Amino acid sequence: MSSLMDILLFRAGHNTAVVLVGCVVLGVSAAVVGAFAVLRKRALMADALGHATLPGIALGFMISAAFNGTGRETAALLLGATATGVVGVLAVQGILATRRLREDAAIGAVLSVFFGVGAVLLSRIQALPGADAGGLTHLILGQTASMRSGDAWLIAGAGAFAVAVVALLYKELRLVAFDQEFARVQGWPVAGLDLAVMTLVTVVTVVGLQAVGLILVVALLIIPPAAARFWTDRLGVMLVVAGVIGGASGAGGAAVSAVSRNLPIGALIVLFAGAIFLAGLLAAPRRGIVASVVRTARLRLLVASHHRLRELLGGPSDPLGAHERLADLALRRRGLAASTPAGLVLTEAGRRRALELEHAERWWIDRFGTTPGSGPPPSADAVEHILSPGLIDRLDGRSRGGDRP
Repeated sequence: MSSLMDILLFRAGHNTAVVLVGCVVLGVSAAVVGAFAVLRKRALMADALGHATLPGIALGFMISAAFNGTGRETAALLLGATATGVVGVLAVQGILATRRLREDAAIGAVLSVFFGVGAVLLSRIQALPGADAGGLTHLILGQTASMRSGDAWLIAGAGAFAVAVVALLYKELRLVAFDQEFARVQGWPVAGLDLAVMTLVTVVTVVGLQAVGLILVVALLIIPPAAARFWTDRLGVMLVVAGVIGGASGAGGAAVSAVSRNLPIGALIVLFAGAIFLAGLLAAPRRGIVASVVRTARLRLLVASHHRLRELLGGPSDPLGAHERLADLALRRRGLAASTPAGLVLTEAGRRRALELEHAERWWIDRFGTTPGSGPPPSADAVEHILSPGLIDRLDGRSRGGDRP
């Protein structure tokens, strides 16, 4: 049995290399296209599209069988999936055009109805004399291990086409993703660009049926861009990171499945993507949970330290609780306070900082104090922690009509 390294370095045989390439290309293209679906809040639309392909798969089987085919020709099944997938997207758009339902309700209705129709058609296929729908299972749950060179080339071609279209329409798609009203006012065809994105989603979904199946293909469209969003605020970087995550998920799932023959590739690909998403959720430097907890703790310590500075203006004082003891420690490390037999006292630098805080609070109250009928002003205690003397001078300069910084 080949090792993981042999598989990833394409030293495990032709068939394994074909599967690996197909999964990597699918992961990259799905992630890049899915990024715009996520930014346009069309993630559930991709899910509806995936489920809408089921009746098309069944119809493709029945039509192929009616013309003396086996019913399992890949071309017939994928054409059927594409047709009903497009009809599903148009059905959602049509319902939304009536303005009778919210988007999530329209998507849920179409998803359920199309999947129900597909289930009925599959039951009908099973009841046909001599028919066997077992061959359709791989398009529902995915069966990447049976991927042939032709399938890999199909995925590669469709993926390259999708990425090329995104690159060609990058500026327009970026504008619509972040400010569709401005794009509409400027004369850009917002509806047409949305349709282009959903067309690319359809293409990726259909070619991804062979690898991960219609149930899990939506995960490749949503999870990598969602994971990439944790790491950057720039769209271009997000697309690159999403593509790397999608490709790495495809490679990881394919490699582990090749080593452990009994594990399904589609599920492993999604699990790899989910693990990367979880890592970003926890450890991303700006948007991760750990970073958020650290920032919150630092802010609370800063506020507590400022409060202690103002308390110590009245004279030496001992801390009353754990929060104040941490604040005192921070003040001593910054050289703003020092321990004495009488208790903690301010240094000269600490006294200057405490007076600056008091000045900031008084300045805010003077500027935004209450007036009859205006209600309470914003909390002076909250803003004193961010108003530096330099910032106050700049704000005063603006209010007096001075030079703008």
